[in-house]
Amino acid sequence: MTSSSKRVVYWGTGRRKTSVARVRVVPGDGTITINGRPGDNYLNYNPSYLNAVRAPLDTLGLSKEYDILVNVRGGGLTGQADAIKQGAARALCELSPDNRKPLKSEGHLSRDPRAKERRKYGLKKARKAPQFSKR
Repeated sequence: MTSSSKRVVYWGTGRRKTSVARVRVVPGDGTITINGRPGDNYLNYNPSYLNAVRAPLDTLGLSKEYDILVNVRGGGLTGQADAIKQGAARALCELSPDNRKPLKSEGHLSRDPRAKERRKYGLKKARKAPQFSKR
């Protein structure tokens, strides 16, 4: 196997709500592929989701040098976009330890712990109670 056929791949896993994203960062021209589809198509051309996914690369100024390949499961598009962001940031930390400080200061490496609160018995939802009747 020659060195030219060997492909450098950096892995990172991101999580948010119930979404889990397995992210690969490979040298390329800046394309994003999510579950085999173009990133902008998968994220419904929503600028906030697209900016979230590109944020770690933009922070380091590498947006035109690496491709992002993603397998993501669970949750909705908001959770998936944030999971991809965290996974890409972790993969970029693997690329070079110097990348960790700027990514951490921008908040790309921290896991957002917010999730849906569980439903309690006697209530309609997590906090919504049945209608009160005095008489």
